[in-house]
Amino acid sequence: MVRQEARLYKPQIHLAQPTAARMWLVSLCAFSAIFQSSLKDSFASLILAVTAVVTAVLTESLIYFRTERSGTIKDGSAVTSALILVLLLPNQLHPIYAAMGAAFAMTVVKHSFGGLGANWMNPAAGGWLFIRFSWPEVFNKALEKSPLTLIYEGMGNGLSDPEGSPLGIFKLMGIEYGSSPDTFLGLFLQNGFFSLTQLEFPRTYIELFNTSAPGIIADRGVFALLVGTIIITASKVNRAWIPAAYVGVYVFLVRLFGAIPFGGVFGKGDLFFGLFSGGVLAGAFLLASDPATGPKSNKGVLGVSVLGGGLTFLFRYQGAEVYGAVFVMALVNTVVPLIRDVESRHLYSNKKWRQVA
Repeated sequence: MVRQEARLYKPQIHLAQPTAARMWLVSLCAFSAIFQSSLKDSFASLILAVTAVVTAVLTESLIYFRTERSGTIKDGSAVTSALILVLLLPNQLHPIYAAMGAAFAMTVVKHSFGGLGANWMNPAAGGWLFIRFSWPEVFNKALEKSPLTLIYEGMGNGLSDPEGSPLGIFKLMGIEYGSSPDTFLGLFLQNGFFSLTQLEFPRTYIELFNTSAPGIIADRGVFALLVGTIIITASKVNRAWIPAAYVGVYVFLVRLFGAIPFGGVFGKGDLFFGLFSGGVLAGAFLLASDPATGPKSNKGVLGVSVLGGGLTFLFRYQGAEVYGAVFVMALVNTVVPLIRDVESRHLYSNKKWRQVA
């Protein structure tokens, strides 16, 4: 008699915090950046956030009610997805678009694939793509006076900076940017945080941390977002080496090649601009680190993180897509099901055959 013994080991994600705790901590991080942004736009950012959260929660509640599926909004996943979506939106966008993006994220991206943990794409990234490609004129108009848009417009007109500095393009355009460093935040960064590391923070970049110019909310609230990502990483909400690998590859490429598109030379890329603009922090710590839409094995996650960092550089610096980090996360999500299939076949199955007389 031949008897087959098969043991299948399911992939597990080992995180210190349960799902609900992780979701609410990430929500707090995202909300802090939104609140910082709202302080300089008459609370328009906050209105976007409230609209998206209410829409997401109501949509998910209706789905649970109509399908009679088990689930609860207490896990915080709907709120988290809505707040991350808002982080990626222009602060001057009309709230109706945030509502439609949140509804799309819940119905199409999340629940059409089975709900929390079963969706193949991050709902916030899916909702952002829905808005970005459904109303491109509206999206671009909301960003037409943003620093990143102005820089790339200047480059399109043939401007380049000999030192390869992105913000140097502003000087060539006759635009004063970052000329008021002696603010409370500027003094805190220069005399507090950076003095501890004995580094001199470039004074013209302080406004990157506290800008009043139009832009996506993640860039307008980057100081609060930076603090929040430190907190959620220290709380072991995610695996810290995921954003570390992503950012490490990205900043390495930025340092080597990041100055060339702006008129500079090899090895002189601007790390501050590359890391603290374009939604890169949100991409690395909130999208790339999402355990529900990533591989399960360490090898798979490392591969995706390295791929994400490399593609983010290519999209931003070679493809002229200033918010390439979000596009990359959506693109990487599309290959994750294939990676998970390989993991299930080769990493998490252990089949033994025994012949018994």
